[in-house]
Amino acid sequence: MAKDRYISMRKFVSGFSFANFGLFTGFADGIYNAVYSLVILEIFRSSAIVGVYVAAYAAFCMFVGLFANELLRQFSKAKLFYFSLLMLAVCYAMMGFSIRPGTFIALDFTTGFAITLSSMLIPLFMSDFSRDVGMARLNARYHLWLNVGALFAPMIAVAIASRFDNRAAFFASAAIYMAAVLFFRFFGIVQEDKRARPVNPRRTMRALWRNTRLFFRTPGMTRAYAINFGYYSLRAMRYLYVPIVVIENGFSKDTLGWVLTLGIVPYLILSEFMGRAVRKYGKSIWLGLGFGSFAIFSAAATIMTGFPLLAIFVLWQVSGALMESVHDLMFFDNTKKSEQTRFYGVFRTSVNLPNVVAPILGAACIAIYGVTAAVWGVSAAIGAISVGILLTKKK
Repeated sequence: MAKDRYISMRKFVSGFSFANFGLFTGFADGIYNAVYSLVILEIFRSSAIVGVYVAAYAAFCMFVGLFANELLRQFSKAKLFYFSLLMLAVCYAMMGFSIRPGTFIALDFTTGFAITLSSMLIPLFMSDFSRDVGMARLNARYHLWLNVGALFAPMIAVAIASRFDNRAAFFASAAIYMAAVLFFRFFGIVQEDKRARPVNPRRTMRALWRNTRLFFRTPGMTRAYAINFGYYSLRAMRYLYVPIVVIENGFSKDTLGWVLTLGIVPYLILSEFMGRAVRKYGKSIWLGLGFGSFAIFSAAATIMTGFPLLAIFVLWQVSGALMESVHDLMFFDNTKKSEQTRFYGVFRTSVNLPNVVAPILGAACIAIYGVTAAVWGVSAAIGAISVGILLTKKK
């Protein structure tokens, strides 16, 4: 199984066992995302600066992702996963207590380190234990649980924020990640310890550069990277700016909670269907429909206000649901299992880099046009460009 040797584990452990972590991550991250941009807005008092801050945060996470392969050379996946889950639980609890902006920001970047590792390790574990099930089916199961967990998260986050304050919601995320720690320990996974090697910074940088060049020279990887980049760019814009735009349009936090909750329903309805549909019809048709419809909805959102705008925020989740379980399959379908651990750190920058680029573009649009709604023009452009990439020759 890849490069890591599994010495022992419980008999029931399979790829589905790790796909079930979607319930924890969806629930915890759904609570976190519902209030995150509002907390950052409280600190900086400007939606444009929020975009710049999130871009800096994402750049840090991308840096972590790039060097994750070096961490995997030093430590087993099981130890890194346990450490990252525990760090998330502790830091989210401390973020709920933190009062000073500097303390909150330091903890925020620490969780960025942990969440980057955990989100990389879950798919690698699923691939290690996929056997004859296949990643498409495991991805569908993971995203089903992800959305089940996320369904009630916004309402819980809003209820806690309304009763106490926005930061108090992070306590709930901490409790969920602590439950994930206990769940993982129940697997009883023991991996062979790796011999610690001295780190030579120059050699590490050269190895990283060679690995990156080899990744993009591998057939299909550039296209896989671009499609994943487009998907996460749209996701970044949605998570960051929807809460701000809803509040700026005069709606209450309760209304925001309903918008975010209803937006999960398409994912729940389509999750299992997409697992079967991809096997029958392939990936490209669903990615094209998802990106194309998102571009249309985003263009409409630039001029809509009031309840029609809220309807768009819910409807474009159908576009996201069409892409959710297929956006990264181009990577897994075009790499050998022996190469996945090596290349996945480079590929994962297509998750973090959009969180640098998209918020910066959004901040520029807000600065130029003077309204937060201008950011949806960026989403429309990203969706249209992604459709164009799907229509180009594979490379």
